Amino acid sequence: MAVDSVSSSTAASNPWANAGASTKDADKASVDYNSFLKLLIAQMKNQDPTSPMDASEQISQLASFSQVEQTIQTNNHLKSMLQAEALTRAGDIVGKYIMSADDTVTGKVKEVQVYSDGVIALTEAGDKVLLQAGVVVSDREITKPTTSTSSSTSTTNTNSDT
Repeated sequence: MAVDSVSSSTAASNPWANAGASTKDADKASVDYNSFLKLLIAQMKNQDPTSPMDASEQISQLASFSQVEQTIQTNNHLKSMLQAEALTRAGDIVGKYIMSADDTVTGKVKEVQVYSDGVIALTEAGDKVLLQAGVVVSDREITKPTTSTSSSTSTTNTNSDT
């Protein structure tokens, strides 16, 4: 099973999206405590001596920084939980039968591939089905719905009893 990272720009309507979302944004936003303390010390060194920073303002900044860092850590944990759930869900459909949302592809799922824009099920026949709304997954074989095309041919009676 191929697994690629998932970018955070995928649509939220796809339940498989963002499963393994990249942490590049979190890495950019994350500043460790040492960096914060360096900034705080530099701010204190360069402050106006006639108007020093209030201690409560320093504590407020530290609390704000701590809150942002906790939010980033929570998001990282949530991303890893979503990734684990998506991989489990993807693995659960291997060996089951699938029908695409447009009813054109049916077959038994041979493998599942997780990509940045979604999850693709590969059937034994080599067909690919993007897992999205409208896809049917079943333990039993799925048959394509029959489309009844009624032809409008007029029948004329050629029997004449005269």
